[in-house]
Amino acid sequence: MKRIIIFAFFTMLCSSSIADEGMWLPLHVQRLNQVDMEKMGLQLTADEIYSINHSSLKDAIVNLGGGFCTGEIISPEGLLLTNHHCGYSFIQRHSTVENDILTNGFWARSKEDELPNEGLFVQFLVRIEDVTKKVLKGVKSDMSEDERNEVIEKKIAELTKEAKGDTHYDVTVKSFFEGNEFYLFVYETYHDVRLVGAPPESIGKFGGDTDNWMWPRHTGDFSLFRVYMSPDGKPAKYSLENVPLKPKHYLPISLDGVQENDFAMVFGYPGSTNRYLSSFGVELAVEKTNPARVKIREKKLEIMKKSMDADPAIRLAYASKYARVSNYWKYFIGQTEGLKRLNVYQKKADQERALTSWINDKKSRIKKYGDPVAEIGDAYGKIEETTLPFYYHLEAGFGIEFVRPGFRLGSLLDLLKDSVEEKSLNAAIERSKRSLENFFKDYYPEIDKEVFTAMVRYFVEDVDPKYIPDVFLEVNPMENDENLMLKGFHAAHEKDYQGMADYVFSNSILVNKDKMMAFYDNPSAAVLENDPGFIIAQSVYDSYKRISGLRGAAMEPLKRARRHFIAALREMNSNKKYYPDANSTMRLTYGKVLSYDPRDAVHYKYLTSLEGVMEKKDPDNPEFIVNPKLEELYNKKDFGPYGDDGRLYVGFITNNDITGGNSGSPVINGSGQLVGTAFDGNWEAMSGDIAFEPELQRCISVDIRYVLFVIDKFAGATNLIEEMTLIKNGKALTRKQ
Repeated sequence: MKRIIIFAFFTMLCSSSIADEGMWLPLHVQRLNQVDMEKMGLQLTADEIYSINHSSLKDAIVNLGGGFCTGEIISPEGLLLTNHHCGYSFIQRHSTVENDILTNGFWARSKEDELPNEGLFVQFLVRIEDVTKKVLKGVKSDMSEDERNEVIEKKIAELTKEAKGDTHYDVTVKSFFEGNEFYLFVYETYHDVRLVGAPPESIGKFGGDTDNWMWPRHTGDFSLFRVYMSPDGKPAKYSLENVPLKPKHYLPISLDGVQENDFAMVFGYPGSTNRYLSSFGVELAVEKTNPARVKIREKKLEIMKKSMDADPAIRLAYASKYARVSNYWKYFIGQTEGLKRLNVYQKKADQERALTSWINDKKSRIKKYGDPVAEIGDAYGKIEETTLPFYYHLEAGFGIEFVRPGFRLGSLLDLLKDSVEEKSLNAAIERSKRSLENFFKDYYPEIDKEVFTAMVRYFVEDVDPKYIPDVFLEVNPMENDENLMLKGFHAAHEKDYQGMADYVFSNSILVNKDKMMAFYDNPSAAVLENDPGFIIAQSVYDSYKRISGLRGAAMEPLKRARRHFIAALREMNSNKKYYPDANSTMRLTYGKVLSYDPRDAVHYKYLTSLEGVMEKKDPDNPEFIVNPKLEELYNKKDFGPYGDDGRLYVGFITNNDITGGNSGSPVINGSGQLVGTAFDGNWEAMSGDIAFEPELQRCISVDIRYVLFVIDKFAGATNLIEEMTLIKNGKALTRKQ
């Protein structure tokens, strides 16, 4: 009887039948989700959502840059909508102190005014194929992990080559459920993506760090780009000859707004979740990983902000860097709090005990799965030793700005030493030179020097010496070295971190643009080999590779145990629907527009309005400055067709299941019309990447009516509005309406 109770409890915990939980592959909508979605208000067929034979919703959704964000096509001329924070770095690159479009906004009044973005590309999904049986053919249960991986990798290479053929498509095969399933994805990639519009930062980033991850929210978090193709309709690199994309599908836009309990569907490219993480993993995150990452990022933010507040040029140069560090600094704080508050460790431990009991109930299960929970625990015992050093390398080592370009120069050093032909060497030098020129565009050595000093201190004081880059500690070999360039490193051993920083930043070419460009004019292996910055960069990189190798070896038994854990879980609850963790592949989530109660006596409504922007207004706080034009429109209640009974709504929340990578994803109503753009999760459910909390988890979106209002009434960019298909009460509007 006790075993039955445990089993029932575990089934309840692990069930993913709750309709608003799950990141589902659109390939399986008809089989897994159609009925639930129709009950909630979906009016589309599965074929209208995902099809490889005709246009469907999937054809309007793109991943940006390989999946860092999502975007949606909203006009027949390739107009693309995403978040402001997704376009932030590209807006920043086009900004100067004289023409600060990050602060003031940007609107292309014609296609000729649109701005190209080197390095930005978008991918459209062509098709998905379940290749599990093909990939696992030849895999045997008694194989070692290395043998298993060899068989799988060989088969994936064959399938990828076959699917690509002589097409221009990009093909990838990805693992799901920890290697229990495999799917093949075919993409069409467009490299000419131009900036079309962005609101001023006071709208696009209203609330700043204070409101980040919070509800209620009043941020107009959107930006506009356009995808271009060659005149013959194929993807092409940037060219003035290119023409706007003619998409297979674009999203019509609803002006009807949202009501509580309305159906809401989010299409996008969620980056990563870890819903099957063990109690051992939760404990490690709470006790070690997250606190370390918060500590390091907090120091970097403090250093950057001090300089940014003092100099407008530095503020502009470091705006994107600061935002990247800040976003997940706050996320790790919230995740730790959420994991503790929601007692996720204990819930995971209860699940593991229940699963172990189920496996042990039959000898056949023991033979098939072993003891995955114990194996996971053993693996974490080995992984824990390298966890802190690993994340210190990622956050502190590579947090020193000159380290990344410094270790990339290692390939150039190899060419200089190997005496390759002059043509190949010159090409490599030009590539390296272009990369360093981009680096120096937004680089201030005085900031990096202060970060360097702090990061070396953290390494030496917090990390086991055997896992610290040699150059920070190994003083003895240098004491007798005749090369005076290395003498300055003695300072670190004596804990004179400032002395070490002074030496490096006075002598390295890596932190000085003029010296670096002079090196390219007369490249020399000896110069690099004796440069203190280069030596540090290579030492950090070599140390990182060594630790990654140790960590990888410890991870192998964990992968096997997790694969068995998930397979056993799915067999135990064979009548339940399970979704795979996010891995930057297209997913569909569905739910409802829904309010929530975050804590005792507090209720959060599902909508925010422009009134809230004015209530938060603070001219002395850069995060809450309100643009005078926006305030004027508010006072006049001049909202055009985007208002609703004298109010303009700014944001809304749904219980859709999202994570990083979903930023910019469309929120689509039951009729397949765009009602908003997702941009954040909520503070109370920051543990959501590990454990979904249906009563608390919310997706924060900007209301599409606020987006249109800013484009039209605030910016006067009516040329963009005229491209779109606007729907009200089921009817398309003309421009005069």
